[in-house]
Amino acid sequence: MIVKLALRNVFRQKARTAMTLAAIVFGVAGLIIAGGFVQDVFIQLGEAVVHTQTGHVQVFRKGFFEHGTRRPEQYLIDDAGAIKQALAKLPHVQHVSARLNFSGLMNNGKRDFPIVGEGIEPKVEAKLSDYLKITAGRTLGDDDRFGMLVGQGVAEHLQLSPGDHVTLVINTAAGALNSLDFTVVGVFQSFSKDFDARAVRIPLQAAQTLMNTDGANVLVMVADDTEHTDAVLAATRAQLAGGPLEARSWRQLSDFFDKTVQLYDAQFGFLKFIILVMVILSVVNSVNMNVFERMSEFGTMRAIGTTPRNVFVLLVVENTLLGCGGALLGVLIGMLVALIVSAIGIPMPPPPNASLGYTAYIRLVPSTIAGAFLVGVLATVLAALLPARRAAHRPIVDALRQGT
Repeated sequence: MIVKLALRNVFRQKARTAMTLAAIVFGVAGLIIAGGFVQDVFIQLGEAVVHTQTGHVQVFRKGFFEHGTRRPEQYLIDDAGAIKQALAKLPHVQHVSARLNFSGLMNNGKRDFPIVGEGIEPKVEAKLSDYLKITAGRTLGDDDRFGMLVGQGVAEHLQLSPGDHVTLVINTAAGALNSLDFTVVGVFQSFSKDFDARAVRIPLQAAQTLMNTDGANVLVMVADDTEHTDAVLAATRAQLAGGPLEARSWRQLSDFFDKTVQLYDAQFGFLKFIILVMVILSVVNSVNMNVFERMSEFGTMRAIGTTPRNVFVLLVVENTLLGCGGALLGVLIGMLVALIVSAIGIPMPPPPNASLGYTAYIRLVPSTIAGAFLVGVLATVLAALLPARRAAHRPIVDALRQGT
């Protein structure tokens, strides 16, 4: 009975109802759109990290992550081929690629330039690094025994273009100096300017020849889906338990991604708080006006025997219905806007420390949609509590006098 009466009151006050609904709809739709945009940033940035640098899981000798950048020759994986084959058989693993890290000097015939390099397996790496953009020339192939890919920053500093010849000088695993001549076959851009400013890639066999070793530093694993990263990591750690190797996920390897997630999470949390306050204030204003205009009605109800509790419950139920209706309408409008925007795309400039722009979308995330709906309902109910309490406990005489 009280729900039926509340529905009649909601539809009776069309202007006030429309104002309250507008505030709720705007807030809920805003949360869905903002949350979907932030989620898209996380997804696209994460996929860029995975498919240009880290893969989903990396396996290396213990201590390599902390100290291997300076002395990669001291952290070689013994029998990398056999371990690679074993890891490739784990569930959800699509590809496993071996990499050999090195650092040294590159000379273009005019000047030297310090670089950090990776020896890669071109065929497998082409599937792993599918987000890597080739800005000049082509990617490495299995036939490029002494071919080289150089980062955009390296190419600009040494004025290199495809077809140019360079010399790499590095320390071998035994500590001696070694050098080899290479031909630049392409120039690449990843999501990271810092990486592109120093990085070069050469075939794994050439890197092993250069360093006088048959080993590798890192085994890079690519899962069939990023959502399966934790499962692959757990299976890999179980496979390697008790040995000298360790495994880490791409999120553990990418400090930049985690800091970006923390930043956006904090910003989105603040945005949700602002929207919650905005909805509460808007609804409080609307409810207060509604209660003020209906005060004589509540006085009459009290005079014929309606208890203060029933008046309070009536107003709370009215606003709960408003909150549910407004939140549902906000969800529908937010989803519609997200679909329209995603069909068009939002051209975005490169993120901080990145060199490539991207097209952003609005992701429809169930948890974000549910959270926005709850925020809309709870904000409306909370906004109604104080005005409802005042109306329920207003002296009957004062309430009746207000309508005269």
